[in-house]
Amino acid sequence: MEKNIFNDIIVVKRSGQRVNFNDTKIALAIKKGFDSVYDDYDEKIVNSVKEKVLSHIEKEYKDRKTIGVEDIQDIIEETLKKMKHEDVYNSYKNYRERRTASREAFVVKQQHKFVKAIESLGLKSAAEENAKRENANVDGDGPMGTMLHFGSTVSKEFAKAYLMDNKYARAHDEGAIHIHDLDFWAMGTTTCTQIDLNKLFKNGFSTGHGYLRTPNSIASYSALAAIAIQSNQNEQHGGQSIPAFDYYMAPGVLKTFKKEFKQELSELLKIEGFDGFINFDKVIENIDKLNSIEFDFDIFKDITSKSERVNELFKYGYDNAIRKTDRATFQAMEAFIHNLNTMHSRAGAQVPFSSVNFGTDTSPEGRMVIKNYLLATDEGLGHGETPIFPISIFKVKEGINYNKEDPSYDLFRLACKVSAKRLFPNFSFLDSSFNKPFYVAGDYNTEVGYMGCRTRVLANVCGPSVTPGRGNLSFTSVNLPRIGIKYGIALGEREKADMKGFYKELDETMDLVKGQLLQRFECQCSKSVSNFKFLLGSHVWINSEKLEPGSKIRTVLKHGTLSIGFIGLAETLKALIGEHHGESEKAQKLGLEIVKHMREKCDEYTNEYNLNFTCLATPAEGLSGRFVAIDRSIYGKLKGITDRDYYTNSFHVPVYYKTTAKHKMEVEGKYHKYTNAGHISYVELDGDTVNNVDAFEKVVRIMHDNDVGYGAINHPVDRDPVCGYVGVIKDVCPRCGRKEGEGVPMEKVNSYDCCGC
Repeated sequence: MEKNIFNDIIVVKRSGQRVNFNDTKIALAIKKGFDSVYDDYDEKIVNSVKEKVLSHIEKEYKDRKTIGVEDIQDIIEETLKKMKHEDVYNSYKNYRERRTASREAFVVKQQHKFVKAIESLGLKSAAEENAKRENANVDGDGPMGTMLHFGSTVSKEFAKAYLMDNKYARAHDEGAIHIHDLDFWAMGTTTCTQIDLNKLFKNGFSTGHGYLRTPNSIASYSALAAIAIQSNQNEQHGGQSIPAFDYYMAPGVLKTFKKEFKQELSELLKIEGFDGFINFDKVIENIDKLNSIEFDFDIFKDITSKSERVNELFKYGYDNAIRKTDRATFQAMEAFIHNLNTMHSRAGAQVPFSSVNFGTDTSPEGRMVIKNYLLATDEGLGHGETPIFPISIFKVKEGINYNKEDPSYDLFRLACKVSAKRLFPNFSFLDSSFNKPFYVAGDYNTEVGYMGCRTRVLANVCGPSVTPGRGNLSFTSVNLPRIGIKYGIALGEREKADMKGFYKELDETMDLVKGQLLQRFECQCSKSVSNFKFLLGSHVWINSEKLEPGSKIRTVLKHGTLSIGFIGLAETLKALIGEHHGESEKAQKLGLEIVKHMREKCDEYTNEYNLNFTCLATPAEGLSGRFVAIDRSIYGKLKGITDRDYYTNSFHVPVYYKTTAKHKMEVEGKYHKYTNAGHISYVELDGDTVNNVDAFEKVVRIMHDNDVGYGAINHPVDRDPVCGYVGVIKDVCPRCGRKEGEGVPMEKVNSYDCCGC
């Protein structure tokens, strides 16, 4: 048998490491070159190029015995050119040049750039440096926050240089798309999760640094809920949400009640001298069997029927136990809110971005949780400040809390009252046309859950259509206004929009994003359980309990969503036809057509890849400024398009356009059904709603009636410029007692850690 000369050739890598020759890697390099240019081609071409390359190496290096990586790549380039594969040659050559430049960026050429970036992060405050303000709940001025930004700055460049195809990095840098959370690409983290607390509470859980046993009181339930959010935040780059907070907390209320009831009866019977005549073990046994804090007292009739006084003591003890349980529940909810506004994740740099969904548990225990959570929100933080986290979301459902005859209408009304003062809760609508089909009465897992920012998971082509244990994997946004500018009337190059050209480029851009999301998905799937000890090791993510410690995680990550987002629909329409969807029915019709088209493309990807591709109304306040700045530099100031510092959020009617709450919801509500990855509509009120709950509730009902999935009502919230109190301030600040226009004594100013300026 003829000896294979390649067995004797050693490849010298850039690092100096010497490895055996492997012709498979050459084939893969050539294939990637063809993949970057063609969607479809004959694989035989790749093999023919490879054979030419091997023939060249055999001829030139059979006696030299060693060959460098760069030499191999030079030969591949030369062969592609000789074989007339010009497009692949150019793509491969450009890719090599970019990789070379990127490596040098970490060593020599771009060293100054990184030094300057890090210098800005280290020496400038968040007020002076934009990069420090990218994440609102990261303290950009603190040492750990600055350290995060150091890492972020380098990590983004590393991801673009080494981890993604050049075409994706170029599209991002040029502002055609925006890859969100790019700095976390290398870590393989996912975006967010709806945490199923029942799974964690059932047998206790480990944070990776210690094991927490099953909670046995409402105080423990709320404490462990906060710890779960904090722990998971350390393993994801997005937020954390609890999809059914009332249902998860309700067992803690029952456990607390049982303890309190036993304690009350024990003390009362002892004081009255009945303890020697009553089998208290039997009392405990009956209490342990209770499955609700409301029950038929006949379960104790064998004991209480012997004495009217004993019967009175049992009922008195019950009332005391209920009162104490109610108080304990309020304190637990208060502690939960305080914890999530003060505890930190990511090396102490970030308050976890947390959300809770609640409102549909009609059990006595669940209602007690909902009521006290709302009352604790209403109470505010230590000095009465409005709590920012968790972002609370009240689930509205006909037959449960929406109608006045519903069993929990009183809690819906309370939610409106609290939100009218504190901005939260927001409201989700389980009866919307796209949420209701998934709803199964009695199964809260089928109720939609939202992240506070707007992200939504429900439909699932890979398994059960539920909310708990699932979340977004990653999302990338399309610069929709730029495509509108290119093919619309804004530049004065045509009298009528070229919609054929618009949709062609939109499809090409979405195909690009689809490929980028899949590439990032592969990076995420390359990780293992050991990389995510809490998210996967404690089985937070759906089906992760089936994973072995070293196994890959594609089988569970597939339940998440890959989302393609967009911003600036209003500016896109202005660019295309000269008016936005709030201004005319014509623009509204076109806007719906565009977003529906994007959704249908996502559905096509879902069917093709059997993965959950979804369409996102991007939460992109910061991104909107980046896109418009780039587009203004290209096209100049275009009236109603690039003449502001931002593009309008997703499909929203622009904030500068004067309209009514009803009209705004009539326009925006029609887009929610197409944006299955997430959406939100806001109504901005210009007055104090605290004393007008009827008007506030009316706005919520307008959202409900216009097929909104998730909505929020913003209204003025005051901030005392001296003591920093945030909330509704009328004539007198409830924190420092300052009247409007007055100063305060310096000693009081100092007590609030405020300079008084």
